Amino acid sequence: MNLLEKFEYCPVCGSSHFEKDTQKSKKCSNCGFEYFMNPAAAVVAFITNDKGELLVEKRNNEPAKGTLDLPGGFADVLETAEESIMREVKEETGLTVTEARYLFSLPNVYRYSGLDIQTLDMFFACKVEDASQLKAMDDAAECMWIAPEDIHTELFGLRSVRQGLYEYLNIDGNRR
Repeated sequence: MNLLEKFEYCPVCGSSHFEKDTQKSKKCSNCGFEYFMNPAAAVVAFITNDKGELLVEKRNNEPAKGTLDLPGGFADVLETAEESIMREVKEETGLTVTEARYLFSLPNVYRYSGLDIQTLDMFFACKVEDASQLKAMDDAAECMWIAPEDIHTELFGLRSVRQGLYEYLNIDGNRR
């Protein structure tokens, strides 16, 4: 279900005349307020160790619990994408990001609590202070290092992460 469908009443005046205006907006015919459903910002990290292995997590929570993932998550309000990736990596792995270089972005649909949340996932190549401090925390049930040639994108539960891995490993020449 599209999240916009859940909004029945105008959040400004409370009118029930809050109706679809465009594919991504609803407008109140009572007070004129228009709400646009824009994507939520999310970040994803590519982190490699000295052996060139990629840091991979096993998801601890739904959606796609138990599948493979990369460190990352949603940006907080008033946080830059760089601050978001640094915070998310720290929360999930205990590692401190010293450099975050933006690579590319992909649109995604994140299924959560029965709703389709539209996201814009921003991918970063990250360097960390001390990879030996790796510890699975928060959303990560387990953390592991995997050689690029041993990565199988079909084992990753989120569509944008699979696509991002494909681009990172194949287009950028990081595989083999």
